[in-house]
Amino acid sequence: MSGEQPPGRLIGHGRAADVYELEGGRVLRRYRIEAEVTDEARLMEYLHSVGFPVPRVYEADGRDMVMARIQGIDMLTDLGKRPWLALKYATILALMHDRLHDIEAPSWLRQPLGEGDRVMHLDLHPGNVMLTEAGPVVIDWSNGSAGPAGADVAMASLVMRTSEVQDLPLGVRAVVGLMRDGLVRRFERSVHADPKPYLVRMAKARMSDRNVRPSEAAMLQRVIDGAA
Repeated sequence: MSGEQPPGRLIGHGRAADVYELEGGRVLRRYRIEAEVTDEARLMEYLHSVGFPVPRVYEADGRDMVMARIQGIDMLTDLGKRPWLALKYATILALMHDRLHDIEAPSWLRQPLGEGDRVMHLDLHPGNVMLTEAGPVVIDWSNGSAGPAGADVAMASLVMRTSEVQDLPLGVRAVVGLMRDGLVRRFERSVHADPKPYLVRMAKARMSDRNVRPSEAAMLQRVIDGAA
């Protein structure tokens, strides 16, 4: 698959990858950078086998992954349309973290923090939760790892607090800016794992991400400086 021309219509894109529509209710997600999706696909297959809601994977090769198309809207976009649901969605996000952290990580999963045996998403925020008729589905497992649950919660909090929103539609951008603090506070109060011991460590880890923008890195640095 990798290196071929996109076989379908572009229907979505993120900071590192594009999503194309395929026939038969499937999509192709293709990274714009060199990547190897084998481990990500393996983790998604493992999570699917234990009942955690992820897209079904059909093929994975190089920087390409073919998955089942999820019919729904992501939580972040829906919040832009229905901001009064912010506290409800913060609670749902916390429940998805709790469900994930109940799962013991397989022995082959990478362990970047050198501790912990829970499955971590490390990017589990509203933009990566699809709302479907069957319930929430978690997408984008490129950072999936094994580690302590609190570190995963800390990363989610940092992403929500420090991410720029200029890539979002204007109306969504304005709403997200207004509701951000309340959503994060409710999320942190509702989730079981404690993020506080990991905030500085995860802020430093996020600053090393090639997709983090300078203004976001500056906000992360303020988190680190404030904890000193």
